[in-house]
Amino acid sequence: MTFDDVVKFHGHACPGLALGFRVSKLALKEFGLRAMDEELVAIVENDSCAVDAIQVVCGCTFGKGNFIFRDFGKQVYTFFKRPQPEALRIAVKWQPAPDDPETEAMWKRYSEGDRSPEVTLVVQDRKAKKMKTILAADDSELFEVKRVEIEIPEPARIYKSLTCSSCGEKVIEPRARNVNGQLLCIPCSSQ
Repeated sequence: MTFDDVVKFHGHACPGLALGFRVSKLALKEFGLRAMDEELVAIVENDSCAVDAIQVVCGCTFGKGNFIFRDFGKQVYTFFKRPQPEALRIAVKWQPAPDDPETEAMWKRYSEGDRSPEVTLVVQDRKAKKMKTILAADDSELFEVKRVEIEIPEPARIYKSLTCSSCGEKVIEPRARNVNGQLLCIPCSSQ
C-alpha cells in the first residue's frame, strides 16, 4: 500500500493521514503482512484521519472485529497479533515546527470558517509541508514505541438479529432492551 492508496480511500491528503500511514507501516514492519482476517488487531485511541490509514494499510476493520476504538482522544495506537498478548504501543510524539505569525493568523481565520483563496492557499501549503516532514522523518522522530502485554479482547462475535417492537428495524441481540416485555433497540428504549 502506498500513501496514494490511503489518500484515495480517505478522500484527501492531510498530516493526520500521513501519521496514520507511518504508524501502519511501523506496525506491519513488526507483525508482517496486513490482516486477512482477525489475526492482526489495532486498538486506536482517537477517531482522527489517522485511523483510516490503519484500516487500509493494516486491514483492521470494525466489521472483522480487529479494529477496536477507545475514545480517549490520544494519538496512541496499539497492535497485536492473536493469540499473543505481546503488543506494540505507538504514541505520536512528533511536534511540528512553530508557524510564523502570518501562517498562524491564516490558520486562525481558516478554523473560524474563512475559505477565501488567500487563506486556503496558506493552509494547504502548511499541511503539505507537515505531510512532507512526516513522510520523510525517521520513526524515532515521530513516535515513542513500547512493547507491552495486554489482555487480549475477545474475537468478533456474530449475534442473532432481532426486530425492534417499536421501529421495526433490526438490532443485534445484546443491544436489544426488554422494556415491559417488548424488545426494543437502544434509541426506542430511551424514548
